[in-house]
Amino acid sequence: MPKTAKTAPSQGWTVATVVEQLEDLWPESGAEAWDSPGLVVGDPHQRVNSIHLMVDAVAGSIDEALEQGADLIIAHHPLLLRPVTTVAESNYKGSIVSKVIRGGASLYAAHTNADVVPTGTSAVLADALGLKNQVPLAPSERPGYGLGRVGVLEESMSLYELAVALGEVLPQTAVGPVVAGDPEQRVSRVSLCAGAGDSLLSHPAVLASDVYITSDLRHHPASEAREQALLASGPALINISHFGAEWLWLDTAAEQLRERLGIDVVVSDLTTDPWTFQVQRVEA
Repeated sequence: MPKTAKTAPSQGWTVATVVEQLEDLWPESGAEAWDSPGLVVGDPHQRVNSIHLMVDAVAGSIDEALEQGADLIIAHHPLLLRPVTTVAESNYKGSIVSKVIRGGASLYAAHTNADVVPTGTSAVLADALGLKNQVPLAPSERPGYGLGRVGVLEESMSLYELAVALGEVLPQTAVGPVVAGDPEQRVSRVSLCAGAGDSLLSHPAVLASDVYITSDLRHHPASEAREQALLASGPALINISHFGAEWLWLDTAAEQLRERLGIDVVVSDLTTDPWTFQVQRVEA
């Protein structure tokens, strides 16, 4: 069981001692091989009295955190996931690094290592839908850990009703849930993966589900999955906002940090979904 720190170190919390707690909550060893979680920018000896949580480290969310006096910014998505050759302020990532440094803050990323824990992104989404008998979709070696979740709805409902329920629990974004399947189909067994999950479309647990919920489904993988379902068997698909699916987790993470650290932890309510509006065709 993760330890709970009831009191701060005698000299107060520093970036280094907070990172120890983050490592206990979301061990970096649990991250996918391609991922790059951890401290992105900052001085390990810096004092930490306030933390700001966000999904994406973009200009607006970083400005918000600094304006509110954050000492440590925790983003779900790593700013430097893809390699860069410059952090000049003329490019987006360089400008963010400079903002954080000039603002006297530090930046940390908790990504797939925060997805796989029992209270991670997919588990929080599954809880929001009231799924029972939850298990990881793609289990890790450590019991209870793994990507995604599979569970059963308390009561079966139509695919349309499930999509509506998703729209109600997720933060509002320009594009709501998009569905592939018969709206009247009854669904009970649900598999899901918060964030980009088309790599799991052929997973046996997904194929055995009535519906699979994830984000960033591309045309060809989604089309092939639906055609296979029509030919033999397979799940309906619901594509949801990547930002929205993972934003739900921030409140859970904040509560864990408040309990452990006893300091101010703020959750950004700024929408950083990249899509700002959609146009629907209106027939004359």
